[in-house]
Amino acid sequence: MKGIYDFSILRELRKREGLMIADVSERSGVSAAVISKLERNQTRAELETIYRLGRVFGLNSSDIIALAESRSAMKNTATQYRAEGFHFQEMRYSNVRCLFGSAKKGGRVSRPRIHQDDYELCWVLKGKIAFYLPHEKHQLGEGEAIQFDALLEHTYEALEDCQIIIIHIKKGKRF
Repeated sequence: MKGIYDFSILRELRKREGLMIADVSERSGVSAAVISKLERNQTRAELETIYRLGRVFGLNSSDIIALAESRSAMKNTATQYRAEGFHFQEMRYSNVRCLFGSAKKGGRVSRPRIHQDDYELCWVLKGKIAFYLPHEKHQLGEGEAIQFDALLEHTYEALEDCQIIIIHIKKGKRF
């Protein structure tokens, strides 16, 4: 009865939290028999049941469903583009965007691509960059990183030939 959803993830979540089925049942109001059958993919889960179980683990219904259906890897191919003085290779998934960038000394990205509601992390692999926010300036060297709200106006400037990794992480849409 596995189908397209594999709710054995519930067992993994339960064990990670150090809980017994009886503990989850007590906290969720879902019978131990239903939880056991769900963990063994012997029954279908109702949305109300998923909601109640998710609350036990600090997750919402969509998180549980996503975990149950995302049991395989997703392969992707990088795209490339230039932005002012930087060359980027980009890897994009629904929840994260990763860019490998390089620039010669003097390269500058003053209007990075439009962001959604993301956090951005920049990690300098090689060289030095200056990083500008509206009221801040940072100089980052090899092995250093900075994280900030990507909606803020920001600029990267290569102070030396450089290589950087930029990661955009979607902000959680929680309660």
